[in-house]
Amino acid sequence: MIRVGIIGGAGYTAGELIRLLVFHPEVELVFVHSESNAGNALWEVHGGLIGDTDLHFCSEFNLSGIDVLFLCSAHGKSQAFWETHPKPEGLKVIDLAQDFRDEKDGYVYGLPEWQRDKIQSADKVANPGCFATAIQLALLPLAAAGLLTGEIHVTAVTGSTGAGVKPAATTHFSWRTDNLSTYKVFTHQHLQEIGRTLGLLQPGMDAPIRFIPVRGDFARGIFATLTLPCDLSQEAVTSLFEDYYATAPFTWVSKHPVDLKQAVNTNKCILYPEIHDGQLVITSVIDNLLKGASGQAVQNMNLVCGLPEDTGLKLKASAF
Repeated sequence: MIRVGIIGGAGYTAGELIRLLVFHPEVELVFVHSESNAGNALWEVHGGLIGDTDLHFCSEFNLSGIDVLFLCSAHGKSQAFWETHPKPEGLKVIDLAQDFRDEKDGYVYGLPEWQRDKIQSADKVANPGCFATAIQLALLPLAAAGLLTGEIHVTAVTGSTGAGVKPAATTHFSWRTDNLSTYKVFTHQHLQEIGRTLGLLQPGMDAPIRFIPVRGDFARGIFATLTLPCDLSQEAVTSLFEDYYATAPFTWVSKHPVDLKQAVNTNKCILYPEIHDGQLVITSVIDNLLKGASGQAVQNMNLVCGLPEDTGLKLKASAF
């Protein structure tokens, strides 16, 4: 069994990660750390876990007693964690924050559809951002073929869980319900990692990405629509995407329009590319807490630990 620990266990992302690991056939969850909840049962914070685990949050932990560590604290705290906690030899690390997504300090960027082989030999993996995952998976086949030559327009609507568990002016129920709003227009932080990946896959790629994030009035999921110039036929672009993702267990290419509920509660990304008068429109849907965070983190754990990539991740969409 793979012995696992979690740092920062009280948020939405950690709650989904715990849910996956409790039922993972090859994992023993050893500890879940939370200073603010130390001593409380996990299910007292993550109510959906009642009856599934008797584990309690801890304030103290032993990194030498585990094989894999997940870092689920807020962005910026992962670097600080390693300043006060030496990493034991052989410990595998999956960081869900954005601190190491530029692959500094020996981290590997954990987008399996792009660099599965590199992840398999890594000790430290930086899990991609949720918007970054949905957008990159829509563009990887085109970048690999050198086809990103014109301006890329992206509009992506995200559920409220993407903003974290602590309520704020734009995330609490009464404001978010029956409401839509944009934020960080053209400046979202995930553009940096998207641009880095595409530039490495298609050297010299300088097509601007005009990204408009939208706060949705639902809890979870990302529905992204991308538009860019493309001279391929419908048949050719469908084949390009299907060939690129032929060995990817979680990324699927649809020949029909897709909807968000096909992906929610799964680790899937579902893509629908369609050609309209020299323009390629790509719809990309994911669950922001799973393929956009915890599900992909477990996928990366499976890879670094030599397990089949989909172990513990065969989840059915909620559908209705």
